Amino acid sequence: MGIKRILIANRGEIALRIHRAAHEMGIETVAVHSTADAEAMHVRLADHAVCIGPPPATDSYLNVANIISAAEVAGCDAIHPGYGFLSENAAFADIVEAHDIKWIGPKPEHIRTMGDKVEAKRTAGKLGLPLVPGSDGAITNLNEARELSNQIGYPVLVKAASGGGGRGMKVVPTENDLESALSQCKNEAKSAFGDDTVYIEKYLGNPRHIEFQVFGDGRGKAIHLGERDCSLQRRHQKVLEEAPSPVITPEERDRMGGIVASAMADMGYRGAGTIEFLWEDGEFYFIEMNTRLQVEHPVTEMITGMDLVREQIRIADGKDLSVTQEEVRFEGHAIECRINAEDPFTFAPSPGEVTAYHPAGGMHVRVDSGLYAGYRIPPYYDSMIAKLIVYGKTRERCIMRLRRALDEMVVGGVKSSIPLHQALLQQDDVLSGNYTIKWLEDWLETRDA
Repeated sequence: MGIKRILIANRGEIALRIHRAAHEMGIETVAVHSTADAEAMHVRLADHAVCIGPPPATDSYLNVANIISAAEVAGCDAIHPGYGFLSENAAFADIVEAHDIKWIGPKPEHIRTMGDKVEAKRTAGKLGLPLVPGSDGAITNLNEARELSNQIGYPVLVKAASGGGGRGMKVVPTENDLESALSQCKNEAKSAFGDDTVYIEKYLGNPRHIEFQVFGDGRGKAIHLGERDCSLQRRHQKVLEEAPSPVITPEERDRMGGIVASAMADMGYRGAGTIEFLWEDGEFYFIEMNTRLQVEHPVTEMITGMDLVREQIRIADGKDLSVTQEEVRFEGHAIECRINAEDPFTFAPSPGEVTAYHPAGGMHVRVDSGLYAGYRIPPYYDSMIAKLIVYGKTRERCIMRLRRALDEMVVGGVKSSIPLHQALLQQDDVLSGNYTIKWLEDWLETRDA
């Protein structure tokens, strides 16, 4: 029969992105929404809409019972979780499948494995992925932490096993700092995630963040779609992403891509996933795997010509991968700017009414957004309101087109991060691709000094 109706368990630009892919496949969509999102664009465009609760995410977009009820009432045969919210919640995936609804995502056991950073690292090592030197599992006491840290050499990084977004993470410069950092990290992890399990790994001084997009059919076949460079970050949050990376050679791409694709094939992985690495001095070090679609997936779509959401839906429907590795082609360059409703330099949130909106246009310019003039940006959710993605035959041409597109884009009534991106594209290090995960924060400090 195939998938006929998808419930989109998300909001904002990603909900609209899923709706568009589904409609192009002849599949109906059901939007779920909080009361704050009743006038959102994805709600307006979907074939059906169901209100699942009040504005707080815990009462709506994280309310599993309400989402399942909405899917059953609306007659959905599949659920797409997007990113964030419940997208990497293995228990939710289990519940979806237990209700005979297709889960447009990886197998729940793989979400569970890769969601635990200690288990993810152990699994990655078994699959042949290069690891950052560190503990094989959880650190249980101070003596164990001291012995390992002396062995791999300071500085080290203490990390929460259930962490994310930079929380539950402490850099330890010397042995004198270890006891305090270990205690702080465990307390922070317990408070934020309900789990005080931590592990230790070598702290890399000034790496880049390179990630590989993978797809598996769940039956032992997998491909990679190249790398993305996500090194321009602030407080571990990505600001700008590009593909391909300015520092990765075609030979390195083929080698590492082959390793990650082989690992996913061995794992029997299903659907979209991203394997994230730190890269320093020509070496890759596995840090984590995201078992979902990434915010920055459009840059991969731009340079490969593949619709990643369409591929997700096909694979969830039991179909084979639409291309072989040999058929994947990498052409040109793409950059994505995350545009947030916030002050561009203090980063204070700026919700409110959008009084004017003009998305950039022109050849090879894409804007993923649910904005429109008169829309009121709610204060309850993530501040990202749009993604501007630009393609060029070369990186230089891509940057010139991106500058023009940023100048053209208008978001009135609220502050946005457009001026930040305009400033970044004037910096020599960004223009040359000579930046690391520390560059943006260092630049902001220097700018504010």
